Amino acid sequence: MVLTPALTGPVAQTAALIPLQSGGGFIELAVLFLVLALVAAVLGARGVAGLSMSIAKWLVIIFVVLAIVSFLL
Repeated sequence: MVLTPALTGPVAQTAALIPLQSGGGFIELAVLFLVLALVAAVLGARGVAGLSMSIAKWLVIIFVVLAIVSFLL
């Protein structure tokens, strides 16, 4: 049985200052899928354009819901 030592010193202090959350990147992904949908629509790939717009729409909805929840809490 191997026991790992507890964090001490500057590493523990730095780890305590970092919040336990991630950026998510929902808006960046939504913009990426929006651009992909526009390019696909111009090129005539209606199926890819529709799917990309659907994904972009859901990413924006998720972003808005999470933003509202984070502002309220």
